[in-house]
Amino acid sequence: MEIKPEIYEQPGTFYLGRTYDPASSKLEDDLVLYDSKDLVTHGVVLGMTGSGKTGLCLAVLEEAAMDGIPIIAIDPKGDIANFLLTFPDLAGADFEPWVNEEDARKKGQSTAEYAESQSAMWKKGLGEWGQSAERIRKLRDNVDITVFTPGSSAGIPVSIIASLEAPPAEVLEDEEIFHERVESCATSLLSLAGVEGDPMQSPEHILLANIFSHCWAKGQNLTLENLVQLAQQPPFQKVGVMTVDEFLPEKKRTDLAMKLNNLLASPSFASWLEGVPLNIQSMLYTPEGKPRVSIFSIAHLSDAQRMFFVSLLLNQTLGWMRAQSGTTSLRAMLYMDEIFGYLPPTANPPSKKPMMILLKQARAFGLGILLATQNPVDLDYKALSNIGTWWLGRLQTERDKARVLDGLEGAASSQNAKFDRSDMEKLLSGLANRIFLMNNVHEEHPVVFNVRWVMTYLRGPLGRNQIKQLMDPKRAEFATTARISSSASSRNPRATRSTTPTEDSGFLPPGGDDGEENMPVAPRSGQNFPMAWPNTSKPMAAAPAIHQRCCALQRCSSMIPRKRSTVASL
Repeated sequence: MEIKPEIYEQPGTFYLGRTYDPASSKLEDDLVLYDSKDLVTHGVVLGMTGSGKTGLCLAVLEEAAMDGIPIIAIDPKGDIANFLLTFPDLAGADFEPWVNEEDARKKGQSTAEYAESQSAMWKKGLGEWGQSAERIRKLRDNVDITVFTPGSSAGIPVSIIASLEAPPAEVLEDEEIFHERVESCATSLLSLAGVEGDPMQSPEHILLANIFSHCWAKGQNLTLENLVQLAQQPPFQKVGVMTVDEFLPEKKRTDLAMKLNNLLASPSFASWLEGVPLNIQSMLYTPEGKPRVSIFSIAHLSDAQRMFFVSLLLNQTLGWMRAQSGTTSLRAMLYMDEIFGYLPPTANPPSKKPMMILLKQARAFGLGILLATQNPVDLDYKALSNIGTWWLGRLQTERDKARVLDGLEGAASSQNAKFDRSDMEKLLSGLANRIFLMNNVHEEHPVVFNVRWVMTYLRGPLGRNQIKQLMDPKRAEFATTARISSSASSRNPRATRSTTPTEDSGFLPPGGDDGEENMPVAPRSGQNFPMAWPNTSKPMAAAPAIHQRCCALQRCSSMIPRKRSTVASL
C-alpha cells in the first residue's frame, strides 16, 4: 500500500499508524489519524516491557512537534532523550556514534557495518509508512529539542531556586491550589533532607508549611538559606493556638535546621542551585519564539531526588497553567514516560496532588497530558477517569487486564461514553508487539492499530556521557540565558505577572511586553500572625545551639558558588 504524505500531513492531525485486524493478524489500509484536540482531554499509554509503548509515545511526541506544539517531557529512564537522534540524511555515519556496540558484536559486525544496517532498516521502515528524510528535516526545523538534567551538568543544568519563590497571583488567589503547593513543596523538601512524616501530624512538616504559607502569602521569595534561619526563628509566634516553642521546642527546630543546612552544605547539592531557572514559559519556547521540546532526564537521580524534582516541576506547571486563558485547542503538552510511584492508588506522595489537579483542570487551558507506564496495577484509576484516550498494548497478567478494564469502564462512565467490557477484553487478549488498542471517548468505537515507524532512532536509554555529547553545542546559548535571568533577578527580585493576559499570552514567544504589576498579598484564613516579618536589612540572629553545631558546615556552604535568586524573564 502506498501512503502519500498529503493524506496524513494535515494541521491538527497526528499520524499514528494503520488499522490492524487481530483475527487475521494483518494490516489494513486505513490510516489512524488522531485529532490533536482530543488530547486536550489527556491520554494514557499502558503496556508491558517490549509492547512498543516507547515507540507509540515518541510517535505522539513527533506528531505534536510537527504541528509546532511545545512539550515538557519527564524522562525517568533515559529513553525519551532518543528524541534527539533524528538523522535527516539517514546516513550510516550519523548512526554510528549511537549504535549499541554489544548489539553489533552479537550480529558479528563491526560498529560501522552495524550502523549501515541500522541506517538501511530506518530508510526501509520509514518508506513503508510513507515517510521520508524530508519529514525528519522538517521535524528538526520545527522545534528546539533540549535535554535538561536537574542535579547534574551532563545536560543543561536546572536551578531550583525559582521554585521556592512566591507563586504567581493566580495561584495565590486560589486557596485550594495554594495550599496544595505549600504542602507539596514542604513534603518534597523534607523528604530530600531525610525527614519523613505525615503532613497532618508531623510537627516539622506543619512548621515548614506554615513558613511557606506565611512568606508566600506576603509575596516574599524563599531560599534554602532563608529556610535554615526561619526554621530556628519562625516569622510568627504561634502555630494554631500554641506558641512556637510549645508546638516544636527550640532543640527540635535546631535539629530541623541542621538537616536543611546539611542539604545546603552538601557539595553534591550545589548543582541543583546552578543553571537555567525552572521557568515553564522558557521551557516551552526559545527566546526567539521557536517551540521547544524540553526533556527532563532524571534517571541519574535517587528516588527521593526524583520525587522532589517532579513535584516542583508539576507545581510550576500548575502555576503557569493558571495564568493562561481558556481554549479548546491543544497548545502545549506535558508527558511523563513512567508514572509508576507518582500517582499511586492509596499513598499520597508529593507528586500526586498537583498531578490530579492537572488532570482535572488542564483541559480548560489547552494543556494536554500524556502518561505512560508498564505497571498498570499501581495507578490511581479514579484520577485516570479524567483521561479521554487510552492506548493499551500487550499486558502481562490477567490482574493487569482486570485493572485496566475497571479503569476504562470508570473513564467511559465519567464521560458518558459507551463501553462494552466483553468486547474490550477480547480485543486486549489478541494484542502483539507494536499493536495497540485505542479507546477514545470522542470516537464511537475502539480501534486496533499498528504503530507507524518512528523518525527517532530508538537505541535504548542514553547515559550521562551521551547526553553531555548531545548538549555540549548548546551550553553557550543557555549560559547566556542564565546570565540574563540572574541580572533580571537582581534588578527585580519580586515576582510579577501580566495585567491583562489574552487567550494566547502565555503561549506567545517570550520577550513581549505584557505589562507588570507587583505581586498581590493574598489574604489567608488563620494567618493573623502577631509577629512582624524580620528586618531583612539585618542578619537574623542565629540560635546559640545551632551556631556551635553548624559553624563548620556554614563555612563550607559559603564556599559553594550560588545564585541568590533567579527570575526568568526572556
